[in-house]
Amino acid sequence: MLQQTRVQSVIDYFNRWMEKWPTVHHLAQASIETQRQTPSVCSPLSLTTPETMKKNTTPATTDTITKSKKRTRNTCHMKPKPEPEAGFAISDIEDIQFREDSVAEIRASLLKWYDVNKRDLPWRRISEGEASDRKAYAVWVSEIMLQQTRVQTVIDYFNRWMEKWPTVHHLAQASIEEVNEMWAGLGYYRRARFLLEGAKMVVEEGGKFPRSVSDLRRVKGIGEYTAGAIASIAFKEAVPVVDGNVIRVIARLKTISANPKDKTTIKNIWRLAGQLVDSHRPGDFNQAVMELGATLCTPLSPDCSSCPVSSQCSALLKTKHDPSALVTDYPTKVAKVKQRHDYSAVTVVEILESEKGTVDTSDSGSKFLIVKRPEEGLLAGLWEFPSVSLNEKDDLVTRRRTVDDFLKNSFGLNVNRSSNIVSRDEVGEYVHIFTHIRLKMYIELLVLRSQDLHRKKDKGSMLFKYVDTKTLATMGLSTGVRKAYNMVLKFRQSRSSPISR
Repeated sequence: MLQQTRVQSVIDYFNRWMEKWPTVHHLAQASIETQRQTPSVCSPLSLTTPETMKKNTTPATTDTITKSKKRTRNTCHMKPKPEPEAGFAISDIEDIQFREDSVAEIRASLLKWYDVNKRDLPWRRISEGEASDRKAYAVWVSEIMLQQTRVQTVIDYFNRWMEKWPTVHHLAQASIEEVNEMWAGLGYYRRARFLLEGAKMVVEEGGKFPRSVSDLRRVKGIGEYTAGAIASIAFKEAVPVVDGNVIRVIARLKTISANPKDKTTIKNIWRLAGQLVDSHRPGDFNQAVMELGATLCTPLSPDCSSCPVSSQCSALLKTKHDPSALVTDYPTKVAKVKQRHDYSAVTVVEILESEKGTVDTSDSGSKFLIVKRPEEGLLAGLWEFPSVSLNEKDDLVTRRRTVDDFLKNSFGLNVNRSSNIVSRDEVGEYVHIFTHIRLKMYIELLVLRSQDLHRKKDKGSMLFKYVDTKTLATMGLSTGVRKAYNMVLKFRQSRSSPISR
């Protein structure tokens, strides 16, 4: 009664209710019509649910449903309760259930369809007969890679990863530099770091993969979704998984119009997914729902005629009664967060004819200055060329002054001494898109003669080093940094002065 209702409003209703039905046994003898009449059909405490509406021929009544976060005043004038196909808002999503007969039909239909139509993916080729820990490791790696990344992109990365580190024990011996190098181009590099840290944790605690969701959640970087995927696919624990595909499928099956990003909505989607998961083939069923969302029940062009559960889809049923309705109306479209516009100057610093012992390689050719980013935040722990943040309206003179100050204060490079500069050229501009950031980079190539590169590093100062082109080519650089370097190579080639190789 207290859900979405004030305490003072509930007290009288509670007293009358308990007077009429003092025990659960008394309540069990009541009819749904009697329950509706107690305490009042005008009350926000009405017990009519979407499922009971389907079975009841008597028109049900309730208050107007609103999506506003503000509490609305309850009135006693009656308004018809919308049919289930109209969509459930947050206020009544907790009442949604799958009927037992629907659950059985959805399970059977989806599994039959999945057995015939599932895509041939490398992480699915590990048979049930193989060691469950190996399967768990493969599921873990694939699911982490698949976050925010397309399947086709992941396949090659997954195959190379498993060839280099076939077990969690092999991965635990790797360095973060090796992992970043393997991950380069996939983006969201924090995922790679969590994989490495999680592998070390598993090995340190005995080397046996946790079997249950609760134990898996203790591993660094494994959240609710990944834990459910590993537990159900590798260890057959009957637990659900919920990703964007699952949210879309369930929202359409039950015409849920509530905000799919809202915590209450997500919590109830998890509850509904838990009702559906098959206890005998939980892993296959979870993959079947995700496969359905990825291949047929897509965001913009669902193939309803081929869908194995179309007969259970409330969104599809609604389109047959309402010409203006579309299956793609579900789930509700949420406005994307507006991208932030950032600007930076990226300076590729090349040092010529370095003196012996002044750099961290024995190559006598030119070296490039690279800097390690902080261990937290965007692109954490990755190496990049020196860069500084800018204001949108900073001109070339201002950019260079800012860069010069940064190079002198951070690395002891005195660019202002003209005798040190061999050349300084504007290479071009490049816009790199992150999830919520649009970063415009102004890229320049600064070639300097050998300087005294020994510099005392203050405590807490940034890490940097000088590397040759061979080392630079094999490092795990981010897409944006790699693009900047390739622009420099093309620029040098166009000037008929090829960069040292």
